[in-house]
Amino acid sequence: MAGPAAGHGPRWERPIPWGMLFAHFPTARAAFRRGARALAPGAFPISMTILPSVPDLDDPAERSRHEGVLRTALTIRHVEERLLALFSEGRIFGTVHTCIGQEFTGPAVARALRPEDTVFSNHRCHGHFIAYCDGVEGLIAEIMGKSTGVCGGIGGSQHLHHRNFFSNGVQGGIVPAATGLALAHKRSGGGAISVVFVGDGTLGEGALYESLNLASKWELPLLVVLENNLYSQSTHQRQTLAGDIAKRFEAFGIEVARGSTWEWPVLMDGMADSVARVREGGRPRLHLVDTYRLMAHSKGDDDRDPGEILEHRRRDPLVQLLERHAGHPWLTETLAEIRGRIDRAVAAADAAPFGRLPDAPDAPAPAAWSEAAFPRERVVASVRGALARALERDPQVILFGEDLESPYGGAFKATAGLSDRHPDRVRNTPLSEGAIVGIGAGAALGGLRPVVEIMFGDFLTLATDPWVNHAAKFAGMYNGQVRVPLVVRTPMGGHRGYGPTHSQSLERLFVGQPGTRVLALHHRMNPGELYDRLFEAADLPTLVVENKLLYGAEADPSPPPGFRLRTSGDRFPVTRLGPEGRPDLTILAIGGTSVDAERAVHVLFEEHEILAELFLPAQLYPLDVAFLEESLAASRRLLVVEEGQGFAGLGSEILAQVAERPSLAGTACARVFAAPHPIPSSRPLEAECLPGADHVVRKALEVCHG
Repeated sequence: MAGPAAGHGPRWERPIPWGMLFAHFPTARAAFRRGARALAPGAFPISMTILPSVPDLDDPAERSRHEGVLRTALTIRHVEERLLALFSEGRIFGTVHTCIGQEFTGPAVARALRPEDTVFSNHRCHGHFIAYCDGVEGLIAEIMGKSTGVCGGIGGSQHLHHRNFFSNGVQGGIVPAATGLALAHKRSGGGAISVVFVGDGTLGEGALYESLNLASKWELPLLVVLENNLYSQSTHQRQTLAGDIAKRFEAFGIEVARGSTWEWPVLMDGMADSVARVREGGRPRLHLVDTYRLMAHSKGDDDRDPGEILEHRRRDPLVQLLERHAGHPWLTETLAEIRGRIDRAVAAADAAPFGRLPDAPDAPAPAAWSEAAFPRERVVASVRGALARALERDPQVILFGEDLESPYGGAFKATAGLSDRHPDRVRNTPLSEGAIVGIGAGAALGGLRPVVEIMFGDFLTLATDPWVNHAAKFAGMYNGQVRVPLVVRTPMGGHRGYGPTHSQSLERLFVGQPGTRVLALHHRMNPGELYDRLFEAADLPTLVVENKLLYGAEADPSPPPGFRLRTSGDRFPVTRLGPEGRPDLTILAIGGTSVDAERAVHVLFEEHEILAELFLPAQLYPLDVAFLEESLAASRRLLVVEEGQGFAGLGSEILAQVAERPSLAGTACARVFAAPHPIPSSRPLEAECLPGADHVVRKALEVCHG
């Protein structure tokens, strides 16, 4: 099996003993009979061609050179074996993905790192974690769900955090996050690097390649350590992997090194070299580690050939060490220490209480309404001004997305001119929505204040994983030990003839993710002030929905004659517009529907003598409808207007909250929303499909008069 080019680490070019392979692997034998083309690269376990390294413990110099690594590897194995035993006893929950057979990869990386470096691992993270911080006690307690665990029992087996170590069970998405950490390291200028552990199964994830492209183009200090154990859960890579692994990375201009856990002393030196090259050169690098997982993917679900597993177990370096040096004083003493430590860790975890959820937030105080006062300004200019102020005020703020730089300045010109003043902090990206949101999440973990623009809100679906499984989860699953001050901006809404895939209002798909915030601009607030408050908060991953039609409109604080315009005292306030007097109808409008809803209020007042009070919340999630109570107590009628789809829409949640409040029992409720149809490009058909002022008036009359 040919290895990488010269200078990329050790090469493995040893003849494959076909006879021995056929004796143990029926699948290989059958594939050979079908012809060589049936076998994908890497179809045969490389360990069959490599003798495992076993040090001579009787040689004091050799033992001294290797005993630290051996102690760590033995600790990892015994912890993993104990965790499997605890699972079989019903003392841990969920799942356990052990790295038995792969123990030397973590120590190879950890021993070359500095304290300021960051590590991102995957679902098979225990060995990496122990090698990084020797945290046996915190790991065992975490997996047993106890409060003394490193994440208070919330993260469990796959979601660990301690110092600069992070893990997440979603493999593909951790690569953008680690790339974002590498971006943070590069901007800090301190020489730190980011390491991400992936398995060969991750090679099927598009987020990996989007991230490699940006890591190479932006010259980021990212080391990808790929543990190639030949299987994705139970499926051999011959069924899923096309082409050559190394060439996939080399296509992005990324250097490749290679090693194996059987020749672990060589792996130690090679990995140290890879870390040094990334640190000194400031460019990404792959270190491909051939290895083999001796236990099931998780718990006991293993459908691999038992003969294959047995052969690998016989040739495992730690098995060989224990067999060849059975009874050796150093080994006996070391094993006794490891087992005793694990016993004490389990006992301590048993004695500790289970972790607990954080306290629920307090109920909102009654809204304190005051007259609205803010500068009149075009919405797009207000957004641009806030971004400019943030860049000037905070050097950690960075902006990136598609076509943001001058002269284009974004599809709706919200970033026009900003790259001229901050060329290193306003960056164009490729069409990689998943990667740039994931990189933003990782950069936020690393201390930056990223603002990511998605050109059209419709494309947010491509970034669902980094938003839902990463940005939204980090703070909560790491038990409040981190912050993710990520801002994602995107235009939504129709009425511009852009058609089915560029006109949707999809905010309903992104509300309801704990640990996030969703804001929506409207024309009766100053967007710049909202952004100023958002940058000041710097607490939660926040999605800001900017309606397309509003960019050219003015944010106006002047109420029409006979109307009052008030705002609540919240950080992200609710705006309240209505005539003097007791309202006949309460309307809540979301985002860009504010313009048509306000027109409807005027028509209802002038033509139908209906006093309607309009509420425009800036924060769509979290959302508590307590601010409606005063108005609904008088009107007993509620109409919710949104431009998105009605089924499972945000309006449904608002009406449900109203229905659950005893004080509002009997409130008549209705909704206005888009037709259940792809949004047409034709202007007349689009106007029929999307809600407008006429739709609001008709529904309001139904609610008021039946």
